[in-house]
Amino acid sequence: MQRSKQQALMFLLGAVLVGGALGFSAAGYISHEKFASQYGPRSRFYDEMGLSSQQRVTLDSLSFQQDCVIKTVLAPQQARLDSIRGSFKAQWRAVFTKEQLAKYDARRKEIQARREAEQQKEPKRTCSGN
Repeated sequence: MQRSKQQALMFLLGAVLVGGALGFSAAGYISHEKFASQYGPRSRFYDEMGLSSQQRVTLDSLSFQQDCVIKTVLAPQQARLDSIRGSFKAQWRAVFTKEQLAKYDARRKEIQARREAEQQKEPKRTCSGN
């Protein structure tokens, strides 16, 4: 009986550790949006910080590597994450009136257009193995 309790405890500890690691990684990935809205485009942030070209290249490379690792870790959970986002988006939209939804959709289109314009300025990179 003692052995099965130990196994159950070890399983729970492992689940907590894995969940914590995934949660921490996801939080970092999601917090990029907050960083971008707070500091603006990366190049403007670099200009304000007075970074050299070597520092810029290094930070860009590190950011890209981090994105690739996080995408790899989250890939098995992507369908579940999409499902959760879709569910919350439907609940979110149900709160608005028709007029508010029209304003919201227009605003989302503007944000998406700006995001796409910014992405076109950045060099296209792909993670290895993807």
